[in-house]
Amino acid sequence: MLGYTYLSTPLGKLLLAGIGEELAYVGLPQANKAQQPAPEWQRQTDLLAEAQNQLRDYFAGRRQTFDLSLAPVGTEFQRQVWQQLQRIPFGEVCSYGQLAKAIGRPKAVRAVGAANGHNPIPIIIPCHRVIGANGQLTGFSGGLSAKAYLLKHEGVAVDK
Repeated sequence: MLGYTYLSTPLGKLLLAGIGEELAYVGLPQANKAQQPAPEWQRQTDLLAEAQNQLRDYFAGRRQTFDLSLAPVGTEFQRQVWQQLQRIPFGEVCSYGQLAKAIGRPKAVRAVGAANGHNPIPIIIPCHRVIGANGQLTGFSGGLSAKAYLLKHEGVAVDK
């Protein structure tokens, strides 16, 4: 059973869920409204202390990479995409096409986009660093303003 806690950030309250120190989920607020945990999850305010510390450091500008135990749940293909996302450096972006090529599936651009959209651990698995081939911001679970904020925080100038 997953435990959960909330973390206040410049984006609003993030919902963090996991088991022990293994992070399985980061829920981004929608329109400044915190996400709700699944009914079977248990509130544990001291949960995921290291994830909370690293996220605080990221938002404070003291951290560019994360070193956490992650447990994202997804298909083999989704996990392959999420692993590749973690190779996109802080302050850089790539397109869905570039991401598809990087995993050896250059024609799977739409599938890569879908896997990106189902990333259960945004920010830490940096799906916000993927943009359209034309340089435009594309979908993000926390909304385009949150994506723009994260990219600006990382020093990336992108078109909205």
